[in-house]
Amino acid sequence: MRTLHVGLRVSDLERSLGFYTAVGYTVVGTVEGTAFGSLTMLRLPGDGFVTIELVYDPARGTVDLGTGINHLVIQVESLDATIADLTTKGIVAEPPGLPDGSDGPRTSWLTDPDGYRIELVQWPAGHADGVTEADFA
Repeated sequence: MRTLHVGLRVSDLERSLGFYTAVGYTVVGTVEGTAFGSLTMLRLPGDGFVTIELVYDPARGTVDLGTGINHLVIQVESLDATIADLTTKGIVAEPPGLPDGSDGPRTSWLTDPDGYRIELVQWPAGHADGVTEADFA
């Protein structure tokens, strides 16, 4: 078993595509005319699979975040380089921090056009990609 992707409802597909492609996602494909609306599948360059599905139905209006998704997390090689690149594309990221202390990951946050929060994570040297049982030992 594995998680395939997360579906995010968006209120303006072009605006969201502009944001997510500036972050680094590429469009893998689209599916039109579903019961949910138009589906646009995205992945990051290092991923072999789709990780985000933008769900767009103009009849549904604006997105109400309510109590659903709290945030998405993207692993980056260099937080400083990623923030600098996003800044040139007009995307504002919060200043980097060390939420788990000096030995933990460096993180920064940004917000997509519909208000979804995205955490950028740079693991310390030698840390495995992703979160594992070792992080809770």
